[in-house]
Amino acid sequence: MLADSGTGELHERTTSSGGPLGIDNLARSGAQGRGVLIDLHRHLGDERAVVGYDTLAEIMAADGVEVEEGDMVCLHTGFAQRLIDMDGDPDPDVLHGACPALDGRDERLLRWITDSGLSALIADNYAVEQYPATPAEPPAPALPLHHHCLFKLGVHLGELWHLTPLAADLHRLHRSRFLLTAPPLNLPGAVGSPTTPVATL
Repeated sequence: MLADSGTGELHERTTSSGGPLGIDNLARSGAQGRGVLIDLHRHLGDERAVVGYDTLAEIMAADGVEVEEGDMVCLHTGFAQRLIDMDGDPDPDVLHGACPALDGRDERLLRWITDSGLSALIADNYAVEQYPATPAEPPAPALPLHHHCLFKLGVHLGELWHLTPLAADLHRLHRSRFLLTAPPLNLPGAVGSPTTPVATL
């Protein structure tokens, strides 16, 4: 193990490797700040679309969305709503081809994530990015956006948030910004946690 991996600071009984990047650190300090919603679903609909930087930039420009350093960016794809509408009987054949997802192989998109200074990237789908990712020459990470955000930048990812009601309210108010409070559970040593997010408009 690398000396700087942080594993030396874990308590004895953990089965995780959170260390200095463990979710308990975020739980203690809190996750609260400006949320910004980008409504992919309103522009792209229910069908699967692999969204790169160009498409994302076009949607943001059309809706007047601006992302600034420290923002928690929420991507409304409509996926969670599709899942809820299936009323406890999800159809995998439908869901695997449903709703937009980010193209983790798009280098311009990854550069935008870095340059924007966003602090969290959240979506209402199961991976934020397209999974499986588009093919790439090995060696290449299976989840390139996860690799970029979690491993390289320390940017938190949120998955399967129910964003459709929030997207509808923001559209009605002609807004894209709101106060987002999303505390994770205080799980020492864990690398992830459910959250209880609240949007204040």
